[in-house]
Amino acid sequence: MKTCITAARLFTPIEVIENPVVVIEDGTIQSLGPQSSLEVPAGTQQADFPDLVIAPGFIDIHVHGGAGHDVMRDDPSGRVAFEKAMARHGVTSYLPTTVTAPMDRILGAVDRLGNVISAEEMEHAHVGARPLGIHLEGPFISPAKCGVHPREFLIAPTLDLFEKILEASGGTLKMMTIAPELAGAPEVIRHARERGVYASIGHSNATFEEAGKGIVAGAISATHTFNAMRALDHREPGILGAVLSDDHLMADIIADGVHVAPAIIEVFLKAKGVDRAVLITDAISATGMPDGTYQLGPFEVQVHGDRCEFQGKLAGSVLTLDRAVRNVMSFAGWTLQQSATLATRNPARLIGAEGKGELAIGNDADLVLLSAKGEVVHTMVGGRFARE
Repeated sequence: MKTCITAARLFTPIEVIENPVVVIEDGTIQSLGPQSSLEVPAGTQQADFPDLVIAPGFIDIHVHGGAGHDVMRDDPSGRVAFEKAMARHGVTSYLPTTVTAPMDRILGAVDRLGNVISAEEMEHAHVGARPLGIHLEGPFISPAKCGVHPREFLIAPTLDLFEKILEASGGTLKMMTIAPELAGAPEVIRHARERGVYASIGHSNATFEEAGKGIVAGAISATHTFNAMRALDHREPGILGAVLSDDHLMADIIADGVHVAPAIIEVFLKAKGVDRAVLITDAISATGMPDGTYQLGPFEVQVHGDRCEFQGKLAGSVLTLDRAVRNVMSFAGWTLQQSATLATRNPARLIGAEGKGELAIGNDADLVLLSAKGEVVHTMVGGRFARE
């Protein structure tokens, strides 16, 4: 049966449509436009939200877990709870993100995640956020900027090791964080691009020149800008200078006000603009849970309020993507439309997610219904409303 949704406004997110109607069938957007100019087919099931805004579903390309679940654990019921929890915050798609661990554990994790992503069961008995591929964070990162990633398991990137990880993932590896200054990094970045894996420079102590070589090799983004990254210096701009000054490179940021100060988030947004900035959460299993001790890959993290720490260092976040959108509105004075673009169209374009991130005829019916303040009221994944 066809479903018809009406609301106060719709963000495609580039275009704004007042008093819109969206017609959905078989999980796909069949038509959309102003109610005054679009005829709704007879017998269509209707849902009217006169005070809400329709936007594309949010996409989190860097998330380690939530609702008590760590994505590196083999826990199917925990994964379902996690995906349902993300949907409550407007997330319809995500990249489960690994952390540095012994190589056999990384291979085991990407194998399990790859099977989940590839399985026919991904049609889902439940309605929740859907994994689009794997984000490999570590082990190809700098010992000087590894944060809480265990140094003893860091490995220099090689083509053979990259292929081993890609094979274990069943071809579902989508994104890879890599320090461009490491020996062999430019070659691996170039090869990854040829294999359909998007390289993001991060966890890096690179100079401006070294970062530039990574970008020339094919890196298309930067991972959690400012965090685990060589600081800007007026004589050696470093990787941060390269990230902020490159007009083509996309970059993501953890906009929680803890990892990066609100004023610096505003600087970042002015540098990258509405077309090149991406919001991520870097959320861990503690997200949505009480304060306490939680798992992040191979180690235990202490969580108190908005801070997640391991041995005194920040270790992921408990940020949700809808709150990141609202924070951009608050910190930088951006509109809901602009802020939502950083969690919808931009991450979709970054990872080449066709049919995602924009509301258009033929695209997947992944959408979120928001209040004017950016609060999530309803989420639809594949044409079905997410329910408790």
